[in-house]
Amino acid sequence: MGCQNVMLSTGLFCGGSWSGIRENLDYIQGMNFDAIWISPVVKQLQQRTGVGDAYAGYWSQDLYQLEPHFGTVENLKALVAELHSREMLVMVDVVVNHMACPGECDYNTFYPFDSADHYHTFCPMTDAADAFVLQHCWLGDENVGLADLRTEDIWVRETFAEWISQLVSNYSIDGLRIDSAINVEPDFFQGFVDAAGIFATGEVMTGDERLACKWGESIGSILNYPVYYPLIRAFSSPQGDIASVVAKMNSVKETCVNTTSLATFSENHDVARFASLTSDRSLAENIIVFTVMADGIPIIFQGQEQRQNGSSKWTDNRAPLWEVGFDTSAPLYELIAVLNKSRKQLLTHSQDFSEHSSEVIFQDSHSFALRKGVPGSQVITILTNYGQDSGQTVIELANHGYLPGVELVELLTCTNLVVDDRGLLKVTLFAGRPGIIHSAAWLAGSGLCSGAEKRTEPTHPS
Repeated sequence: MGCQNVMLSTGLFCGGSWSGIRENLDYIQGMNFDAIWISPVVKQLQQRTGVGDAYAGYWSQDLYQLEPHFGTVENLKALVAELHSREMLVMVDVVVNHMACPGECDYNTFYPFDSADHYHTFCPMTDAADAFVLQHCWLGDENVGLADLRTEDIWVRETFAEWISQLVSNYSIDGLRIDSAINVEPDFFQGFVDAAGIFATGEVMTGDERLACKWGESIGSILNYPVYYPLIRAFSSPQGDIASVVAKMNSVKETCVNTTSLATFSENHDVARFASLTSDRSLAENIIVFTVMADGIPIIFQGQEQRQNGSSKWTDNRAPLWEVGFDTSAPLYELIAVLNKSRKQLLTHSQDFSEHSSEVIFQDSHSFALRKGVPGSQVITILTNYGQDSGQTVIELANHGYLPGVELVELLTCTNLVVDDRGLLKVTLFAGRPGIIHSAAWLAGSGLCSGAEKRTEPTHPS
């Protein structure tokens, strides 16, 4: 029985290590990524439970030891050193909400929080809409209890601050992803992130931006779940509601302090793979283009580029990549490589590109277009949910910021475009694919579209 079948049926350890990541950095860097996010590194619950092993890394027992299944101190340091030699960064997942125990908790098995006094009294997570329940009651179930730490306690806070400072220093960590941040009071994080001294983003798993942005202010960044939910619904079929995505983007922009610091994603280990919702490749391309080109820090979940199709079941959407294969010719792998290269090219020409908030300049029932970047260095991204079975779609854009006669290139087809004398930019999309419009001058020397045979798209009505 293959490793994937073992994990899907029983949730057991079956491989995956820091050395394994190091051996496959060429594959990751081939998509032009400049950072990776890895699972929590601390020692996990070692015994098998009714729902499997702690292979995902979220069942901590000892914060000052490393998880032996993942490797040794030397293995982790070697991975980080190799990343840094490639001018890449590493973001490590951390858990501050809880420690894990099989069934009844023996607090003496935890370190450094080895007393019942360090934890909230058990209560079930029955009403996540209640702030007290959300931040004081326990996650988990009868198989694995997640003992909820008293993060409001001064000693607990000081201990966490000391630990994270040492972890970052000992392993030269560049960023943090904070698990289950919504289950910890927001004011915990200012001291914690200050002690870390590096970038951090938090998991605040709610579609309510009014709630989520409270943690965003404290941590500095959060995963953009408010946009994720309508985004997936809108692009999982041609019947999806495009207007809901645009409305949510605008609401998040009005509510959060800085949308460009949010982490933008369309898959992760806690939600269904996009390919489990639709087999339409054009819709998958649109989702990935949004992830990389919209506001925020883009995150691609391993296996998304190979169209892994696990459901939201936690042993399903975390299936290993190596059993699918590291196919560098996969269409989405190649798409991501182009998008990341394009993004880097934009940042080369305009360092504030990523910090500039995007603007919706076009919207209809199936499409919308984003303009991002300061005038003179903007890029236009067109997204549509028509799907791969649609024909040709023509979209006319105004408010794009380009002057008549300026030479432009649609990046994904390497089509030449020119703004007409009315100031309109006409873009033709084929089979529901997205579009990305760059200044031709900006692409010079990037290697993007330079070897392709370009065709000029007429911009006047025929």
